[in-house]
Amino acid sequence: MEQGDSNLMLKTVGGVAGGAMLLSPIGIPIVHGLAGLAVAGFGIFTAGNLAFKAIGSLTGMENPLNPKETIERQQVH
Repeated sequence: MEQGDSNLMLKTVGGVAGGAMLLSPIGIPIVHGLAGLAVAGFGIFTAGNLAFKAIGSLTGMENPLNPKETIERQQVH
C-alpha cells in the first residue's frame, strides 16, 4: 500500500467514525452545543457590525447644535 492510499483510507475512516459519533446519544448534545455557539457567534457578529456602522454614521454627521454658516448669494445683474 502506498502512503497516499493509506492517508485517504484514514481520512475516510475518520470521517465515518466522526459522523457516527455525532449521531450517537453522546454526540447529540455536542451537535446542539455547536449549533448554539454558531447562532450566538452570528448574533454577536451582527450586533458588532451594526454598532460599528452606527458609530461611523454618527461621527460623520454634522453637529446639529453648531450654528450654520450663512451662504452669501450673488446678485444677478
